[in-house]
Amino acid sequence: MTGYQSGLLVILCFNVIAAYAVYLPMAAGQLNLGVAGFMATGAYAAAYLTNEAGWPMGTAIPAGGACAGLLALLVAVPILRTQGISLALATFALGQVIAAIFLNLDVVGGAAGYPVSAYAGPGAVFAATAAILAAMLLLSRTRFALYLTAIKSDPVVTDLMGVNVRAVQVGALTLGAVIGGLGGGLYGHHFSFVEAQHFNVALSIFTVLYVLLGGVQTVWGPLVGAAFFTLLPEVLRAGGGWRYVLFALLIIGFMALRPQGLVTAGARWPARLRHRAPERPAAETRLSTEVSGS
Repeated sequence: MTGYQSGLLVILCFNVIAAYAVYLPMAAGQLNLGVAGFMATGAYAAAYLTNEAGWPMGTAIPAGGACAGLLALLVAVPILRTQGISLALATFALGQVIAAIFLNLDVVGGAAGYPVSAYAGPGAVFAATAAILAAMLLLSRTRFALYLTAIKSDPVVTDLMGVNVRAVQVGALTLGAVIGGLGGGLYGHHFSFVEAQHFNVALSIFTVLYVLLGGVQTVWGPLVGAAFFTLLPEVLRAGGGWRYVLFALLIIGFMALRPQGLVTAGARWPARLRHRAPERPAAETRLSTEVSGS
């Protein structure tokens, strides 16, 4: 594997991790535009623990994720009192506040950034991404994932069925923040540097776009969306200066054809059709039998 290919896969891994950080709350109908803030929290916390406290990288990065999750848990209750576009604005503001705090925090370098002493190689990034993907697959088979879908479809009916809607929403936002914090910590240790300017609003918006394009209905949607945004511009590199025009046109085309996302529950349609296909001959057989019997 060349350095270019390895670097591209590393970027894809970071985008996939960020996409799953957004996916969990979005699966419950919450638009989180503050994921960059949670990633920054994890990145700075893990880097500080590695540099100043001497923690090993394997412990500092999960601790950074836990810090991001704790922050999300603290702000979840007041933020989740809002819904829809108000929730998006609230999480957007939260992300900006977090970035501004780190930008002015001299203990972690402030605007100059914060070097990280430990280094996480591409193998560690690949392994962490695979572990997060496996965890998401396992989570998608639990009742928690079913609750998320039910809340997104109709929170009132879900509440009437005895599900604690607010607790599930808080859990989704917190778990998403933990994943984002893990991604941020891993990012800082891979590039050996953390700066608040990287965790800006553009990162949050692009991450949301990964999930929207890939689809929210299945756990594979964020993976496909992140791969689309990461790999397709490289595939279109032969187009020179026109590649981003082609890329934008492809996005418009895909969203026009599949507004629900590239990967949806509709992927089961062919299987259903295959099951339905034999029904017609069977009906025709019964009809011919009745006709012959009469």
